[in-house]
Amino acid sequence: MNKSSCPRVSIYFEHRFLPPVFISVFIIGLAANGWGLKSLLRNWKKLGNINVFVFNLGLTDVLYLLTLPFLVVYYFMKSQWIFGDTFCKITRFCFNLNLYGSIGFLTCISVYRYLAIVHPMRVKGRITVTHSVTISVMVWLLVSVQSLPDMFYPKTSPNSTGQCFGTTSKMHVEEYLKYSLGWTLTGFCIPFLITLGCYGHVIVVLCHTNTIDKVLKQRSLRLLFILILLFSVCYIPYHVLKNLNLWSRVLSKQRMCRGWFSRVYVARQISRGLVCLNSALNPLVYLHGHEDIPAQLRQQLQQARRMFSHLFQSHSGREPVAQSAGDV
Repeated sequence: MNKSSCPRVSIYFEHRFLPPVFISVFIIGLAANGWGLKSLLRNWKKLGNINVFVFNLGLTDVLYLLTLPFLVVYYFMKSQWIFGDTFCKITRFCFNLNLYGSIGFLTCISVYRYLAIVHPMRVKGRITVTHSVTISVMVWLLVSVQSLPDMFYPKTSPNSTGQCFGTTSKMHVEEYLKYSLGWTLTGFCIPFLITLGCYGHVIVVLCHTNTIDKVLKQRSLRLLFILILLFSVCYIPYHVLKNLNLWSRVLSKQRMCRGWFSRVYVARQISRGLVCLNSALNPLVYLHGHEDIPAQLRQQLQQARRMFSHLFQSHSGREPVAQSAGDV
């Protein structure tokens, strides 16, 4: 144990790593969610009650994506927040709504898929759009209540550094760690266990039942793959490293220095980049919902390929004329 003052952790890594990630996610996520929501509304009657959750999933993504340009400016300016304390809190609140709203709606989709496969006769005709809308409103309220205490922690530094903290300042880090652990339990661990239980049972049923529709099996397996991807890449690393980094800050404040502080900080920044990828990966859920959507995507890609091919051929055909005019 070292009682001397701990060396400061370098924050330059986040300035180099996060802006390119945010820019990429903003462009890809906005295009994918815009296309996905448009396709979802076009196929609304064909997709069933589950489309209510998918629609809300898209809304959480768009809400967060619209805040990314401000964060890009923040990190390009070397952690100088110029948009005010209130907007800093709003930006962080939108991130939390996106993160835990996504987890909540993915959990609802998993439960619905579980009921459709494991208990199809019990729920047939009993689950309506009204039920889905009511559950969606409850998810929004629950996520907002969980995220609201975060707004009361200081998000900007009291001095002239102008930082916009993702968690809180050094002064309140002990209290925030306790809040974060409880938040992780209710907002992530419990939904994750519910999702895990649902799909564990679904896999057992799919493996032992031959009467289930083949298309339904394929959709369920695709959704399972998407959820594994989201949880393993985006959600699990973020929550583990967020709390571990907060613990390192508590130890550093108590002057208990450890050699792993810098490594945890760098890993934490990488997890922040990975967790924002959920806004670009969530549109994959649209693809599992209806067979027409992937077909539409392939059709649009083919149209784009033909258009570029036509433009290239037209441009190539004009080049000799331009060259001869230049020679004259």
